[in-house]
Amino acid sequence: MVDLITSPKHGPVIVTAVLFIVLFGVGGGLYEGFFSAQVLANLLVDNAFLLVLAVGMTFVILSGGIDLSVGAVMALSTVIAARLLQAGVGPAVTIVAVLAVASVLGLLVGGMIQHFGVQPFIATLAAMFLARGLCYVIAPQSISIDDPFFTTVASLQIPVWADVTVSPGAVIAVLVVLAAFLVLRATRFGRTVYALGGAESSSLLMGLAVNRTKIAVYVISGFCSGLAGILFSFYTLSGYSLTAIGAELDAIAAVVIGGTLLTGGYGFVLGSALGVLVLGTIQTIITFQGTLSSWWTRIFIGALLLVFIVLQKLLTTRRT
Repeated sequence: MVDLITSPKHGPVIVTAVLFIVLFGVGGGLYEGFFSAQVLANLLVDNAFLLVLAVGMTFVILSGGIDLSVGAVMALSTVIAARLLQAGVGPAVTIVAVLAVASVLGLLVGGMIQHFGVQPFIATLAAMFLARGLCYVIAPQSISIDDPFFTTVASLQIPVWADVTVSPGAVIAVLVVLAAFLVLRATRFGRTVYALGGAESSSLLMGLAVNRTKIAVYVISGFCSGLAGILFSFYTLSGYSLTAIGAELDAIAAVVIGGTLLTGGYGFVLGSALGVLVLGTIQTIITFQGTLSSWWTRIFIGALLLVFIVLQKLLTTRRT
């Protein structure tokens, strides 16, 4: 057990799981009605889009990269969806188009990084400005969504147990997490992602598909950003250029708090999901408290992020 806690692979994830349990217990002890299954379900409902963003970010960070464009691509996805629906395009075609555009943007970013040697920070920063600028070109103002399919999905509540319900977006987010877990743990591609983050030069010597994998992780991140935009459109029934400002930082924070090393090679997508739940629990506690500004969420997240970065550094240094 001691070896697990001090392991750079498992230690941060265990700490995150314990932190989530403690935070939820503290909330239940302080506020009436907090300690309930519906509050737990609402963490998934309210953070479904962030959960999907964190999945895509996990692939990128595991490979040793970073993606600053996910929030802007998510906003662009909501705007494209709203504009297409407003023009009378069917919901199925709209969703496919949004996912295709987001994936192509991820492909372009991955190509810049792999074929032109552009640093991930610079390439994704450029993509962030591009996507956010396109948002304002397509729709300077917020666009309401009144498509029957979207409004039906937005109001649909799926029963889980007794009176506990979740939204379709939460179900989709959980399925995305499970799919990512299987890909990373049970496929050659997943093992290559880990190897690429551990040591790219060694991966090349082993004959792994480094080039394709490096591009693919950004395509996955782009796809997840587009899907997150669709889920957010269900959640808000609108498309807006200022949507998801700072969401890329929340996704990175969730992944790091979930135990994935910023240098790549170590981490679990289930840990990233725990990281999202930790962030959501902090926000819920502040909401129940009622008198604290929402900026306290940022303060607590920043403090946690620093703690987990130091923890990762200590564990990796101890093992070397």
